[in-house]
Amino acid sequence: MRVLVTGAKGQLGQDLMAELEARGIAGIGVDVEDMDITDAEACRRVISEKQPDAVIHCAAYTAVDAAEDNAELCRRINSEGTKHVAQVCRELDIKMMYISTDYVFNGQGERPWEPDDLREPLNMYGQTKYEGELAVEQALDKYFIVRIAWVFGVYGKNFVRTMLRLGAERGAVSVVDDQIGSPTYTPDLSRLLVDMIQTEKYGRYHATNEGLCSWYEFACEIFRQAGMKDVKVTPVDSSGFPAKAKRPFNSRMSKEKLSENGFERLPAWQDALGRYLAALREKGLWE
Repeated sequence: MRVLVTGAKGQLGQDLMAELEARGIAGIGVDVEDMDITDAEACRRVISEKQPDAVIHCAAYTAVDAAEDNAELCRRINSEGTKHVAQVCRELDIKMMYISTDYVFNGQGERPWEPDDLREPLNMYGQTKYEGELAVEQALDKYFIVRIAWVFGVYGKNFVRTMLRLGAERGAVSVVDDQIGSPTYTPDLSRLLVDMIQTEKYGRYHATNEGLCSWYEFACEIFRQAGMKDVKVTPVDSSGFPAKAKRPFNSRMSKEKLSENGFERLPAWQDALGRYLAALREKGLWE
């Protein structure tokens, strides 16, 4: 099997390429310098040349606040770029997996979001990812839409590394406690995505590590596992951190569909965090 991965130099893309290699599956990694997804002809040329059996589309504009000021660029990448990839997959009869986000929902309530719930984005990033989902659904029958949240991995900036840095520099942090969700560790997610792409169990799915927490609870666990117990963590509500883009209070997502289709769900987020901290130490990225 040959799998083309867009955004292959990103936080998820790098772990996904490593997982494919570990499984003996031919991974074809492309990034913006190899295939600009905003260029329809470039997508057609590269995907036609590489002849993959499947495409996992990770490339995206993910700067949530900046998206409010750069709506045109965000839409060109997340919506139009995804449409270009989907159209080529349709023409060449290639299955496609689109990595999406909990931001396609309105972030209200306390019930876990189901994969087929009404999509009602609350900011520009969420809106363009929703448009990307629609582009995939309209172009293809053979597609996976996998929504993730609170992503962290070795390759790139994320909440865990920010907390470790701020805790070391300041000895105290304030973190919101009224936004609830589940972290997603990229190596765990990559294992699931590779499991999924080898099947024909198409549709919309949610994939995060098991267990719920607030950002405040996440931060407390980070410092506990990191042995930084002297760091003072203060819980605050979202009004204490005004941002350009609205954030969801409810990022709970149901993963029952994974179980129903025979996929192994991701481990508990606390377990994933421990393995992540060990990986940072091993690679010399944190002491």
